[in-house]
Amino acid sequence: MPSASNKTNNSTYQQPEKLTSADQAMFDGALSSESAGGVRNHEIDMRIARDGSWFYLGSIINRKPLVKLFSTVLRLEDDGQYYLITPVEKALIKVDDAPFTAVEMFVEGEGNDRKLTFRTNVDDQVTMDADHPLRVVIDDETGEPSPYILVRHNLEALIVRSVFYDLVDLAEETDRDMLAVWSAGTCFEIGGTLWK
Repeated sequence: MPSASNKTNNSTYQQPEKLTSADQAMFDGALSSESAGGVRNHEIDMRIARDGSWFYLGSIINRKPLVKLFSTVLRLEDDGQYYLITPVEKALIKVDDAPFTAVEMFVEGEGNDRKLTFRTNVDDQVTMDADHPLRVVIDDETGEPSPYILVRHNLEALIVRSVFYDLVDLAEETDRDMLAVWSAGTCFEIGGTLWK
């Protein structure tokens, strides 16, 4: 049975909220097409902050079911831009960093047989493996790491700091003076040994 990291799951379980008619109306309103035919391609005032919060018309979207609904139509296109895409709508939105955050980590097994599964802020669950790799970007000025995991449709989740620290705790030093961690049969480098 997988165990959740002690440091990443401090809240008690709550029943998931259900999508309401008001949520659906806001979704439809934000992505309402006025074109006579074909796909309407435009920009809307929607932004995803670095902490995973979604904003529409400058106001935060507090309803998680609505955020999850929007996330199902989110795509990263070849032009490097993020869009909400439906059969009749292609709406450009702003994403400050990654569109999701990885807020919890589950650990199953040990060593090379370990499997690490992450839960995102929109409740996607993804196991770190060859198809869902870890990527760590180091800030040139501060030296701070920004770790990401690929979730779906070329969309990544920024691993929050507390979860990343738990990941570093599982890492081992390689012969290249790097920290690395195993998951689902693949070894992923995290960074230099100074983080350990």
